[in-house]
Amino acid sequence: MELRQLRYFVAVADELHFGRAAERLLIAGPSLSQQIKALERDLGVALFDRNRRGVTLTSAGAELLPPTRALLARADDLKRRAGRLAGTEQVRLGYVNWRPVDLRARAAAVAELIVDTWVVPSHAQAARVAEGSLDLAICWVRKQDLTRHGLASRLLGVDRLHAVGIGEDERPVRAADVLVPVDDDQTSWSSWNVYAEDFARHTGAKIVRISDGGITGEAFVDHVRRLRRPVLNSPKGQEVLLPPDLVRRPIVDPTPLWTWSLVWRRDEVRRVVFDTVEAVVRGVESEVDGWLPEDDPYRA
Repeated sequence: MELRQLRYFVAVADELHFGRAAERLLIAGPSLSQQIKALERDLGVALFDRNRRGVTLTSAGAELLPPTRALLARADDLKRRAGRLAGTEQVRLGYVNWRPVDLRARAAAVAELIVDTWVVPSHAQAARVAEGSLDLAICWVRKQDLTRHGLASRLLGVDRLHAVGIGEDERPVRAADVLVPVDDDQTSWSSWNVYAEDFARHTGAKIVRISDGGITGEAFVDHVRRLRRPVLNSPKGQEVLLPPDLVRRPIVDPTPLWTWSLVWRRDEVRRVVFDTVEAVVRGVESEVDGWLPEDDPYRA
């Protein structure tokens, strides 16, 4: 029996739906089901009744749920106490694809920053902070995301997005003349799709529907070559080395910006988390000059 399995048990008990619990935990549904069955074998009791009508707690599951929550709370408290005894408390941080290169150094004076290596999309990182598996995350959020998850945020970084086109023409291109890729996979590209559709709606840029993850990577390069027009590049492709037949082109009228937020729970009580926020964002300019979605927290 592992603490991880107990967290899975609590998530399924909260949702009473394996699919929703798997999304909340950011794992595959079959894997979650296997872990719950393994936990049931270890405990020697069934925790859930599963049938076509849904999922319900068994009498054993209902009786074991409160002490399981208490056990997980004690485990978290043990980690915090150990951190205090060591002289520096730990703060867990997740990110998507960008983080300041000196991130740990910024926080070193106030906390031991544990940077999570599980790189998942922005909406998933925000959800992980909300449910408590992370203390902080660097991600893209809207005001409604902060409200829904009960999060607070500070601006940590800004990417100036560009277009990628064929040939040697590196002159600026108008936003209305850019193609904007939107992927059918909402699980992986939810935040980008929201941003891209808002950008197209406000600028007149044309949306291109794709279904191969070609927002970045080799598939993105293939789309640029196929479409033969400048294509909006996502934050994940900002520093990628392009093939010699493609060029980056600045976007104007307006220039699209992508903001990176440092988020934490609004009901957070640990002083070390607040101190870490202040240490990490110290010196970051809060002025943003360019196009942002209407619901961006830093739009003037």
